[in-house]
Amino acid sequence: MAEELIATKPPAKYVRKIRIDEGVEMYVLEEKYNPLIKRLEITGLIYHIGKGTPARKTVREIIAKTYNKLIDTVYIRKLESEFGIGRTRALIHIYDSVERALAFEPKHIIQRDKGVKKEKEG
Repeated sequence: MAEELIATKPPAKYVRKIRIDEGVEMYVLEEKYNPLIKRLEITGLIYHIGKGTPARKTVREIIAKTYNKLIDTVYIRKLESEFGIGRTRALIHIYDSVERALAFEPKHIIQRDKGVKKEKEG
């Protein structure tokens, strides 16, 4: 029970708080700019207690709006939900330009974040 309460409390230290949806908030733990690749690398925790993990599309839209960037420069690298807690770890990349994003992001990440579904063979 004590572990559950700790897991649902927001982190003590965070860079910024972003409201994703009603009852869903993201706490940005770290913002690191990578000058070589020209991208901002964000690590955060999304709290969605009693709700499902937010959709990638929703997270991308809110992050793009919050950081005043085009949605095509924002890519969700990882959304890793913790079972039974209502907390998801997020790794997000925000590029300076669409060209840089397409040059560095793997093809499967680009397709997944744009909602392109791969058809199974056989």
